[in-house]
Formats: sequence, C-alpha cells, structure tokens
Amino acid sequence: MSNNVNNPTEGTKTSNYRLRVSAGPEYDVKTHQIVPVNSDKTLRFENEYASVNLCMRIQGYTGLPNGSPLTSEYFSHPLHTKDQYSICFSFVPKDDICGNDLVFGNDFDRPIRESIPPGFNTALNIVKWAIDPALEGDAYADKPYMYSPGVASWNYFRIGEIVCDDKTKDTVDIHSDVVEEGAEGSGIEVRKKMKIPDDPGHRRKHFLSEDVRKDFVFEKGREYLVDFGNPYLGFNDFSLRLPGFHLHVIKYISERNHKLRYTLKNKKTNQTILVVLLTLLLHDTEEEIRERSSPITDSSDEEERASQKYDKEEQHSPQPDDVD
Repeated sequence: MSNNVNNPTEGTKTSNYRLRVSAGPEYDVKTHQIVPVNSDKTLRFENEYASVNLCMRIQGYTGLPNGSPLTSEYFSHPLHTKDQYSICFSFVPKDDICGNDLVFGNDFDRPIRESIPPGFNTALNIVKWAIDPALEGDAYADKPYMYSPGVASWNYFRIGEIVCDDKTKDTVDIHSDVVEEGAEGSGIEVRKKMKIPDDPGHRRKHFLSEDVRKDFVFEKGREYLVDFGNPYLGFNDFSLRLPGFHLHVIKYISERNHKLRYTLKNKKTNQTILVVLLTLLLHDTEEEIRERSSPITDSSDEEERASQKYDKEEQHSPQPDDVD
C-alpha cells in the first residue's frame, strides 16, 4: 500500500506537514539524494572517507514523495514488531578509525535552546538511564549536538569481510535483509579476538568503557553493517514516547526548527561519513507540492554520478608527494 491512498494522520495537526528524507556523505544538501523510504532500493554513495549503503524504514510512512510505501516487511520481523523506524546502513572505511572516535547521533547548525520543549531534560535523563547511557552532548550550545559512540549505541552491529577497492559495489543490498548482531567470514575472528559479546545489549554495555572502545578499530576496507531504530520516536505522528513520558513534538515545530539530522562522523577529525536529514514541509507550500511528484531515486544512476564526482575530485586533489 502506498501513502497516496491512505493518510493515518488526516484531520490532525500532524497532517499539516509532510516528511521528506534525504541523505548523503556530507552536511551540504547538494550532495544528498532523496531516500526511498520503505522501498526495495538501497541508496549508495561515497566520499574520500568511506563508501556507504543506506536503507530507511518508517512505520506508517505518509511522507514524500507520493507513492512511497506505508510500511515495510521489516516491521513484521520478530526483532522489530514494536519498532517505529530503522536507519540501516553499511559502510567501508577508507582509513582505519578508532572505535572511540566514530560517533552517531543528532546535530544542528543553529541554536535550538529557545524551542526546547518543557520536559526535555526529563526525557534526556530517561534516554541516558534506560536506552543509551553513552549519549553525550549539549542541546543548549550554539551548534547543539547529541552523539554516542556508535559501537555503544547501535541496536545491531555486524562485522563483515574485507572488501577490495573495486568491489565496494558488491557489498550487501541491505534493504533485502534484516541486519542481526554478529559477523561474516573473517569478521567472526575479529569479534572473537576483541571479546565482543554476541548479544546486542551486552555488546553495547561492553563498549561503554572508553578503554575498550579505544582498543577497537574500524578497519580500512572492511564492511560494517548497522541497524539503528526504536519504538520511542514516531515519525508518522511526530511524537516521543518514553517509559513514563510522552511528548508531541509537532507543537514545537517552527520555520527555523523543522529539521532533524542524524550524523555518522569521526569526532577526532570532524569528517562526516553519513548524514540523514529529515525535513518537515508545510502541506501545500510550493516546496511540498514540488516534492510530491519527485521520482524515488534510481540508486544506480545516483551511484554512478556520485562515483564520477568522487573520481573527478580525486584527480584534482593533491597527492601526499605533492605536499610540502
């Protein structure tokens, strides 16, 4: 079923807005592609730091473009029947990254302190206590951020095989599989050597130790698979439902604060690997009308364009021997 047939939010304040999801390797939206939510397409892109495959699912999706599936078979899987969304991705680093430096979370370009809703600190304490103890950040900063070390916060984490440079296009089409905790091939030995627990909850607890994270390395050329999501944040009705706490976010949306960004980055070098941008567009505005009929991305065409862009930049970038 597609979302131009039924809208579960029709008649509510939520129905005044449509959600658009885009993603790319950088903050600059010019590098982004429209994410085909709940689609059978895997989005691919890369920059000088990593190559990435991305798949996003949202339960009861009523966003853009029109015709997007309302849901995904993913939510019928025993591990995910209660989840409201999934940001699933694989990545192959182009250089080693310390496990303590690779972070995942939300960040913003401008202050949000004036629009932070009552109860925010309570919600944050619940999240840090019950869901993500590794979460750190400053929501009141001029450029707010809330990051966690990836290995200590991702719901499911799988270590894959070493991938040759010319084989990155042969990595997993993650839309067709549910990422489960574990490893593939030589990744099994990596988990064993690092004494990484098989259970996802125990693995997250294991990596709460900074020393343990510092010992772990995301290896150059190895594929890693991640699934991140939960039953607490509903993108369909823009609500936050935590144990003992319920907040409708929609009433705090404004012209300046209508975007939520998820970022995967190396905090030491400030290099971004993945940026997922969720934007609320007011219904019947010029931009929303234009986006209704935007074609769902043909990932093969976009991948080729991204690859050509990256190759062109490589040709014009200074090589180590050229730098004094």
